[in-house]
Amino acid sequence: MTIFFMTSQSSLLGSDQLPSVVPTADEKTLALVSHVITLVSQFIAPLIIYLIKKDESSFVAAHAKESLNFQLTVLLVIILLFVTIVGILLLWFVGIYVLVLVIIATIRASEGKLYRYPFCIRFIK
Repeated sequence: MTIFFMTSQSSLLGSDQLPSVVPTADEKTLALVSHVITLVSQFIAPLIIYLIKKDESSFVAAHAKESLNFQLTVLLVIILLFVTIVGILLLWFVGIYVLVLVIIATIRASEGKLYRYPFCIRFIK
């Protein structure tokens, strides 16, 4: 499943690209859900969405996969920060940054754009 991108922007807040095929309203909604539901379920919900929709919609699969990779990266970072005392003090910063990025990803999904989180380890390709 390959998705071709038409434009790109990159920054500390991630990058967005236009997909080669315009997504339907249902695809946009499910892509949006794959990001916003992580505020409640972290990586479980994007994993379920990805497994169910990976063969049906490349747009939804791309968003769910990106959300899943980002949530796994955040989980790894939190575990590493808990190891150090200084890291525990930085957890609030990580939480705010993650919230901002999830909001941006949700907005990009609702606009029909593909979003890539910055500083994300791509566990699932």
